[in-house]
Amino acid sequence: LSNHKTTPAALKAKVSQKALDLFKDLNVMNHVEVEARYEIELEEYTKKIQIEGRVLGDIARNHVIPTAIRYQNTLIENVKGLKDIFGDEFKILAKEQINLIKEISGHIEGINSNVEAMTEARKKANALTDAQKMAESYCDKVKPYFEIIREHCDKLELLVDDETWTLTKYRELLFTR
Repeated sequence: LSNHKTTPAALKAKVSQKALDLFKDLNVMNHVEVEARYEIELEEYTKKIQIEGRVLGDIARNHVIPTAIRYQNTLIENVKGLKDIFGDEFKILAKEQINLIKEISGHIEGINSNVEAMTEARKKANALTDAQKMAESYCDKVKPYFEIIREHCDKLELLVDDETWTLTKYRELLFTR
């Protein structure tokens, strides 16, 4: 048995000459039926990755980032208050808040830049006419952004106050019924 690491590569094996001969010899399907199913499965894979990418971008930009910005604004107000009360001494007192503000900004930028890059990769993949090449493009060029974007979102989930975070946190999912 072959061991393909990606769905497009595994689906391509289905239409290899060896597989087509096997289906024909066993009287399971002829080459037209196998190739038709192959095209449908490629399209289904592509659509699923496309939908996942759109949903990921939507949740990241419309839920995660605004929540992080709200919390960041709370921290900024806290730092301003410390500066008003303590003057130059606030730099020492607000050091952690300032570091947190910077860290949140970095993750927000990471999400935005990677969502934009993922969208561009999707546009390029959608311009392809060959179903196999489109599926490979989604697999190799679009899907890798999922992990990067999710990593930034996960980091923000840990940084942002529970009261401010609008989505269910992973640790909360462990204890729901």
